[in-house]
Amino acid sequence: MNEGVKTTAPGTDSTAANAGARIGAEVIVVTSGKGGVGKTTTSASLACGLARRGKKVAVIDFDVGLRNLDLIMGCERRVVYDFVNVIQGEASLRQALIKDKRIDSLYVLAASQTRDKDALTREGVEQVLAALSEDGFDCIVCDSPAGIEKGAHLAMYFADRAVVVVNPEVSSVRDSDRILGLLASKTRKAELGGTVKECLLLTRYSPTRVEAGEMLSIADVEEVLGLTAIGVIPESADVLNASNSGVPVILAEDSTAGQAYEDTVARLLGEDRPMRFTQVEKKGLFQKLFGS
Repeated sequence: MNEGVKTTAPGTDSTAANAGARIGAEVIVVTSGKGGVGKTTTSASLACGLARRGKKVAVIDFDVGLRNLDLIMGCERRVVYDFVNVIQGEASLRQALIKDKRIDSLYVLAASQTRDKDALTREGVEQVLAALSEDGFDCIVCDSPAGIEKGAHLAMYFADRAVVVVNPEVSSVRDSDRILGLLASKTRKAELGGTVKECLLLTRYSPTRVEAGEMLSIADVEEVLGLTAIGVIPESADVLNASNSGVPVILAEDSTAGQAYEDTVARLLGEDRPMRFTQVEKKGLFQKLFGS
C-alpha cells in the first residue's frame, strides 16, 4: 500500500491535479439533501455487501466534525489517524486505513472529529482516491454529509455512481432534487461532458403507511425525481439495533432491512432481484380470527 499521499497546497486550482491522478476504482457516493435519512447506514451496508461479493472496498467518511461511520462499522476504538491527517500529510494512507475484522477485503477511512470542513481539498481527495486505486481497490464508497456544503460537493465530485438516499416524504424528496442538480453540473464527469450514474434508494419505507396515504409510494418518488429505485429498505428497528451494536445491518441476515440491502447490492452489480418488503402483508385466516 502507498505509504503517503501527495497533495497540492490548499486553495490551489485543481485543473493540473485532475489531469495527473488516475482513479481506476469505481467511486460510489451515497448522498442526500436531507440529514437523518440513513446515508451512513447505507454506506456501511453497501460497502460490506460489495466486499462480501469479492470486491476490495474502501468506505470513506466525508462528514468532517460529525463522524459516525466508524461507530456503525464498529471500529471507533481503532481510529488513530483520519482522512484529514492523510490529506494534510500528517499520516500515511496505510496508517489511517482500518481493516474490518469481519471481512478481509473491507477497509474504513474515518473522518476527523476535530477539524474544520475546510481541511478537505479537492486535490487531497483526488490523491487519496488515486492512491486507493493504485493499491488495487475495486470500489470506493464515499459517505457524504447531508446538504450542499463543501464536504458534500467533494464527496460527489469524483463519483462514477451516485446512490441518492431518500425517505418517502415530501421534504426529503424536495431536498434530493437539489442534489440531482449538483450531480448533473458540479462533478468532474459533468465538467468533462459525461454523467454520473444515478440511482434511488428509498429508506424507512412502510407499505402500511403508504396504503393509508401517510407516506409517498415508490412510484411517487420515482416520478418526482425521475430515477428508478435500486432498493427499498423497510422501516425496521433492526437498523437502530445494528447501528448501536457497531454491526452494519446487512450482516443481520434475519432482518428484512438487511435482506433488502443485500438485494440492493446485487442490483448494483447488475443482478435482477424482485423488490421485496414493499407490499402490505396479507393476513391469513388465523391472523384475522385471533390477531397477530
